Amino acid sequence: MNIEERKWEIMFDENAIDSKLTELGNMIKNDYKDKNLLIIALLKGSFIFCADLVRKIDIKTLRVNFMTTSSYGHEEVSSGRVKVQSDITISDITDYDVLIVDDIADTANTMNFVLNHIKAKNPKSLKTCVLLDKPSRREVEFKPDYCGYTIEDKFVVGYGFDFHDKYRNVPYIFNVTNELR
Repeated sequence: MNIEERKWEIMFDENAIDSKLTELGNMIKNDYKDKNLLIIALLKGSFIFCADLVRKIDIKTLRVNFMTTSSYGHEEVSSGRVKVQSDITISDITDYDVLIVDDIADTANTMNFVLNHIKAKNPKSLKTCVLLDKPSRREVEFKPDYCGYTIEDKFVVGYGFDFHDKYRNVPYIFNVTNELR
């Protein structure tokens, strides 16, 4: 598919995203204000969302770490096989309340895998935050603890979501329609 030839339907513009991040940041700040918060961002998709989100969480002592997993490759749908490409770099997380941040919960295979992987490291607590939730595509049971938007089964691009590793820098989230421009 050549998305340049297709119509783009803006789902969430910059202002809507910023407002949602402020809302999520305040909720997380209130829930973790007296805790030792470690945010684990799942790369590559969540890097923009996570960077903007942590600036909205007014907790000076929070830590951020990263984990890279893969289940999409260059496809539009998840393969269902999750691989850890790089793990977190903190060896002992037993004193941390961990919040896993990802861009989207689709099949939830990746999140399920990551939750089990991190749970085995014995954090104090473990929760999740996603910008987009697409529950109609679930293959495993999962409900995010913090969620920006619940969406229908649409292919989204922009604001960190990519198409063949491009368009992550578009400042809004759009759906690529089947209609030609």
